[in-house]
Amino acid sequence: MCRMSQPPNNRSSAPGPSRPDASMSLLTHVMDHSLDEGYAEASARRAAEGTAGLPRTLKAKLALAAGLVLAAMVVTLGAAQARIEAPVLAKEREELIDRVERANAGADGLEKEIESLRTDVSGRQRAALKQHGGDQGELVALLSGATEVRGPGLKLVVDDAKDAEQGGGGPRESAGFSDTGRVRDRDMQRIVNGLWQAGAEAVSINGQRLTSLSAIRAAGDAILVDNKPLVPPYEVLAVGEKNRLRTDFQDSVDGQYLHVLQENYGIRYTVSTEDDVRLPAASSLTVRTAEPKKGAS
Repeated sequence: MCRMSQPPNNRSSAPGPSRPDASMSLLTHVMDHSLDEGYAEASARRAAEGTAGLPRTLKAKLALAAGLVLAAMVVTLGAAQARIEAPVLAKEREELIDRVERANAGADGLEKEIESLRTDVSGRQRAALKQHGGDQGELVALLSGATEVRGPGLKLVVDDAKDAEQGGGGPRESAGFSDTGRVRDRDMQRIVNGLWQAGAEAVSINGQRLTSLSAIRAAGDAILVDNKPLVPPYEVLAVGEKNRLRTDFQDSVDGQYLHVLQENYGIRYTVSTEDDVRLPAASSLTVRTAEPKKGAS
């Protein structure tokens, strides 16, 4: 009698019951290992190197905030200090203004005193010239510039070129003048000498009376007449027979020289005859006397 074989009992090899949290293994892993391994490794390395701490961006922000706070403190302290010192500075400024005003008042007083003394000296010099000049006293006073002069004459106005920075070549540049459009002291010397030669009895430049001892010099770009600076345009007045004075001056070498300055360098000038020209007396005079040598035959 044959027996039917029984199927093998697999109960012993069947898997056991599963854990309740088996389906949450991923969540459990995340909770147990919340820090990424690479980040954890980098954090451990910084800790080992002693560089662990706040992030760089946060450090930069904190440093910027600290700088702003410090700058605000400095500005506040500066403003407070300025408010404290303001009254002191205002007082010092007022004292300085008072000192300047007192000095100006003193200078004005001295200038008036000098002018008074100068007038007195000029009067004494004119009296001495009349006394020792005899019949020629008036002429001596006129030629020496001791008295005011009035009469017909010539008016000559000389001015720089419109564009004084440009000038042509020629003797003025070769003589060391880079700005050939400006009137120079030697130009005024030649003009005045030409007027004297043409018969002028008295000459003035911008109201400054010239005498036989007057000097026309230069100080930089300025022209000095007896150490007094003049500015262009230069008004030259000459007393004399007006028509002959004008003709003789324009025909002279110095008159032609002025014409060359106009043609070549743009220097401007005008000449006109006047019926009434008034020249002041010289501001200061130097009186010199000559005496015969003792024992001279």
